[in-house]
Amino acid sequence: MIINPPMKSYIRFTLRTLLPFVVFPVALAVPSLAGGKKAPPPQPANQYPAFDTHPQERVSIAIDPCTEPADCDFFRLPYIRHSLIPVRVIITNDSDSPLDLSEVRIQFISSNRDKYPAATLDDINRRLFSTKDAAGRKIPIVPLPIPIHHAPIDKKITQDDEDFGFRSTTVTAHSTLAGYLFYDVKDLDDPPLKGAEIYVKMIHTSGGKELFAFSIPFQKWLAAQKTGAKTDSKNTP
Repeated sequence: MIINPPMKSYIRFTLRTLLPFVVFPVALAVPSLAGGKKAPPPQPANQYPAFDTHPQERVSIAIDPCTEPADCDFFRLPYIRHSLIPVRVIITNDSDSPLDLSEVRIQFISSNRDKYPAATLDDINRRLFSTKDAAGRKIPIVPLPIPIHHAPIDKKITQDDEDFGFRSTTVTAHSTLAGYLFYDVKDLDDPPLKGAEIYVKMIHTSGGKELFAFSIPFQKWLAAQKTGAKTDSKNTP
């Protein structure tokens, strides 16, 4: 489930304005033969190299990106090959009250300080299965406009969202919730994660209080890759 269903138009991966073209399916994405595998269970957020903790609120958030297809071969489609970087966001709630994610914003902030929301399923589908981006619009043909509809979302994309995305917008007390979001890095300088961060805001307590924002730099994860001190989320039991 893509986080924050009421704001799907806001939480999207694409870095460009949608172009007004009809979708033309092409064989750009080759299905993974490893479909049906399970992602490793998430660990508490503070066990990952890249995390931010609010001690007074007793909440920690970590990020665990996947930049190599072999490290997240449980996905049914090759998102990384199409410049969509999967980022697992892990939220650990050590407080005595549940957290509400229904209005949360989880943004990718580039090294240039540009902010990008996570991709919607439509964005992902366009990237993998079309030559041109498409937007639902109407062509002014007399006497009535003819609507152009979005192409149906590929089943493997929805299955990956159901299996590996956030399954709830509530983080119960003393628990950890995790899910994968995808960010479009096609137009970013290489390496796209250098100097970038994930910025999380608008998490609320059950009483409606908004938590302070979380900032998790990818640099912590990149440094762990070099030193070998990373938490290997692929092989963690």
